[in-house]
Amino acid sequence: MRLSAIFTRLIVFAAAAFLSVAAARVAVTVVEERSVLAVQETLVDQGHEWATVQGDGLQVILEGTAPTEANLFRAISAAGSMVDASRVINNMAVTDSASIAPPEFAIEILRNDSGVSLIGLIPATTDREDLAERIADLADGKPVTDLLEVGDYPTPETWRDALGYALRALEMLPRSKISVNADRVIVNAISDSPAEKRQLETALARNTPDGVRLAVEISAPRPVISPFTTRFILDGDGARFDACAADTSEAVATIVEAASNAGFRERANCTLALGAPSRTWGEAVAMAIEAVDEMDGGTVTIADTDITLIAPIGTDQRVFDNAVGQLENALPEAFALAAELPVLPEQTDEESPQFTAILSPEGEVQLRGRVPDDITNTVVKNFASARFGQQPVTMRTRVVEGLPTGWSIRVLAGVEALSELSNGSVIVGPDMFEVRGNTGNPDASADISRLLIEKLGQGADFEINVTYVEELDPIAGLPTPEECIDQIQSVTEVRKITFDPSSADITAATQPVVDEIAEILKACGDLRIRVSGYTDSQGREVMNQQLSQDRADAVLTALRARRVPVSTFEAIGYGEENPIADNDTEEGREANRRIEFDLILPEPALEDVSALDTLAAEDQGETGDQTDDGDAETVEDNAPDDETTDTDADIDAPAED
Repeated sequence: MRLSAIFTRLIVFAAAAFLSVAAARVAVTVVEERSVLAVQETLVDQGHEWATVQGDGLQVILEGTAPTEANLFRAISAAGSMVDASRVINNMAVTDSASIAPPEFAIEILRNDSGVSLIGLIPATTDREDLAERIADLADGKPVTDLLEVGDYPTPETWRDALGYALRALEMLPRSKISVNADRVIVNAISDSPAEKRQLETALARNTPDGVRLAVEISAPRPVISPFTTRFILDGDGARFDACAADTSEAVATIVEAASNAGFRERANCTLALGAPSRTWGEAVAMAIEAVDEMDGGTVTIADTDITLIAPIGTDQRVFDNAVGQLENALPEAFALAAELPVLPEQTDEESPQFTAILSPEGEVQLRGRVPDDITNTVVKNFASARFGQQPVTMRTRVVEGLPTGWSIRVLAGVEALSELSNGSVIVGPDMFEVRGNTGNPDASADISRLLIEKLGQGADFEINVTYVEELDPIAGLPTPEECIDQIQSVTEVRKITFDPSSADITAATQPVVDEIAEILKACGDLRIRVSGYTDSQGREVMNQQLSQDRADAVLTALRARRVPVSTFEAIGYGEENPIADNDTEEGREANRRIEFDLILPEPALEDVSALDTLAAEDQGETGDQTDDGDAETVEDNAPDDETTDTDADIDAPAED
């Protein structure tokens, strides 16, 4: 009995132990499965699909290849948020960094009245000292904030050209933000006037580096126009604007739509400006143009809130009354309408007085016709001299009594209108005023129209036939780079720049030549130019090379002192290399002592060079002289590193001692 009781107890204890172990295993399995599932779901939700989760008892094992170290640590953190961090085992790897694409090199440059700031990543090959020096020169003593980082990765081929272009643009733009990377430059800037805006856009568009995209957005303050004027004409010559001003883009669209309905087919040059007398300006102008269209012709002038409508001679009275009545009732309250239906002038034998002002293409001004007295004649002459500056003024006027009231004002207005042209004529009569000619100002017609309305009144009858000629525009008509070099050459053909003997000092007698070259270069805009110095063969070769370098540097310094932007220029001394004349004669040695201006052209791409060589070889095979073997003669190509134009401007220096 005693043994049976003990045996029973042992069986009970064994069964209890077995059940405890089984329960523990089941509990561990459940915890493991739930932990793995929870961690896996969290990793997927946070974008770490690359990671897998394995369970080993209470431990959670993370496996997989993370794209970056940062992704690896984020995955570990995500797993630790679901289970105890001590249970997380990291068996993950990181993608080999050699297979990761290098970062993009880019700079953001901001320049304003407070200084210059730079932020971004640049290649390790960038010359930081040179960059810092150029930025410091641009800042002109103002603070420079340099937040640039350096990356030791391969430098893109176009990075240097893009950065150089950006720095040249920064030099021209004191208030700007420039974004640079290897394949594009984005320029955002503020100009002081619309004219400066056009000039900057033209300069920036020149010499854009190959392979680099350019985006330019320059804003200019809107001009203030007073009186705020629009003048529309519909006659036998068609529909046209003498002047067009608007306060908003929506107003421009409204005005142009009304003009198009009236037969206007040209490009409207409406100026967005400040000074509109009412927010309903565009609506009022459109209504006035519609009235002209309804009468099948006429002229309407809107100056501030005054509208003057002149119907064509011979317009039916009923048509005139209907058009004027409808316009008068529809106009916004701020506007006042004055309408006129001209009558045919009476025939008279009396000669009508006339004044004519002519500006020739050569710049000569001729004034002829009638003036009321000697005082007015003197005033007209002095006024013309003031308006046309150094241009000669020829007076062929005649003093006559009994001229119409206000004749002096009309004459002076004619002279002032003529000064807005590059060449042309103005004819002034008692009841007419005609302006014809060419101009390089695209807004000349509007400017003349506002001038005549201000001087003669809104009801004045005048005709403006002015043609915009791009070649006369001082901005759009900038010379090409080749033309700039040709101009320098023409200056130096007769007058030469000379230096003191064995010196790099430019003589005082030839400073005016440098002045003329500087003025040419200022008008040429952003160019890449090489200033090359040469000597004759007398003296030691090393000394000649140094002297030629010093003289090229002296010319560059002289141009910089005359405020020529020379950041894209380079000065190189070649010594006695490349003679252009015989060094055995004094005349030849003097010709060899020279300075040349050449355009620096970009080197052709390798594939382009190969193609050119292939074509050259084919041409040589077809046209070259044949040797006795039947093979074409070969020609060695000793082209320099940088291609230059074959147009050189030579500047002679005196003989070295």
